[in-house]
Parts: sequence; structure tokens; C-alpha cells
Amino acid sequence: MTESNDKTTHFGFQTVDEGAKAGMVHGVFTRVASKYDVMNDAMSFGIHRIWKDAMMDWLAPRPGQKLLDVAGGTGDVAFRFLKRAPGATATVCDMTESMLVEGRKRAEAASMADALDWVVGDAMALPFAANSFDVYTISFGIRNVTRINDALAEAYRVLRPGGRLMVLEFSQLPNPMMQKAYDIYSFNAIPLMGQVIANDRDSYQYLVESIRKFPDQETFAAMIRDAGFAQVKYRNLTMGVAALHSGWKL
Repeated sequence: MTESNDKTTHFGFQTVDEGAKAGMVHGVFTRVASKYDVMNDAMSFGIHRIWKDAMMDWLAPRPGQKLLDVAGGTGDVAFRFLKRAPGATATVCDMTESMLVEGRKRAEAASMADALDWVVGDAMALPFAANSFDVYTISFGIRNVTRINDALAEAYRVLRPGGRLMVLEFSQLPNPMMQKAYDIYSFNAIPLMGQVIANDRDSYQYLVESIRKFPDQETFAAMIRDAGFAQVKYRNLTMGVAALHSGWKL
């Protein structure tokens, strides 16, 4: 009798084969691409814009830097970075081409075309050479990666010495009562919004479940340290609904 070497992971609250998850996530974001930005505003009441601005405040982009924005989708973070850093360049990498297509349609993309690249790629196997970028960002994307440790290892590999990692992701509220209230809102309102706005309840049900499966702030900070990053810190946003994690390749 032989032991199975098949590995499993989670897709929301479902247990699935590791090899199947990437395709399932790809399907989610392919379906929601055209309504992704509208849904972000609806789900967060526009607060995601404040979180991304807070990300830029802490990141403090500098002129001439090279940014890699992974799971960068429609370009929100890359646009913000370029507006703050004259002479900088940004590469938006996402495994879902339809998200990149939506990003290219935005007015910011046209005005920043000379400084922007759009690349289809996998966070766990980035199509870039080692020591290529000054900054690596990933916003609301790392919880969808099949093997988070592999994505962090890739982030470390492609960053230059002295480069910086910054992750913006939904997280856990430290107060149990507040977390319970947030759960009631998330599990009831967000899938309904998905149905009404994007005609896709199931994808947004998955997105809510994926937030609950993501490690808490301290656990994720430890994972970043294990990948080799130094000076790892995090900041809670909106009482922990989201969190920013920062680390340096020294």
C-alpha cells in the first residue's frame, strides 16, 4: 500500500488539492474583473483607497525606484506609487490577464504608459531575475496564493539588497465582539453585493471566506521573517480590518 503524496490547501472554507487552487482563484478573478474596482468601493465604503494611501505614506516612494506590484490587478497601487516617485517605473504582475486588461483601460494607465509594464505571472514563480526591484508590493492578493511561503521567498529573491516588501491584506480584529460584528457584515452583505453588482455571489463568498483563513498579524509577521526579511513590522488599519506588513531585504 502506497501513501498518497497529494497535498491539500483551502479555497475559502473548502479543502482542495494544491494543484487545483490556482485555477479556481484564476476563475474567480476572471469572472469579477470588469466589476472589481466598483466592488472594492462598495465593500469597503471607499475605505480601501485610504488604506492604499496609508500604504504609500509608510512606503515613501523615492524617485527612480523600480516597483514590482504582484497581484496588482487593475493598477491601483502602481498608479499611486508612480504619482509619488518621479522617474520611477512600475511592473504590475498578475496571474489573471483580464484584470490586467481592465487596468490598461484606466485613464492613469494611459498617462503613465512609459513607466508601466503589465506582466502575466505567478507570485510563486515570478518571471523576473533575482535582485531586480527596489520595492515589492502585494495588496489583497497574498491570501489567494496557494503557498504563501513560496510567494514570500520569491519576493525576497527578486528584491535587491536594501529592497523593501510591503503587504496590504485583510486581517483580524483584536476585539472578539468587533470581529463578530464584522463577520456578520461580511458574510451577509458582501456576497449579496457581489450578486447585485457583479452578478456573482459565489466569488465574493469565497473572498470573504479567504479572509477568515488568512493568518493573524503576528503569525504572518513571523512568516515574513522566516522568508529572510529583517525589521519586520506591521500596522493595523481600521482597528485590524486590514493590516500593513513591512520588511527589508538586508
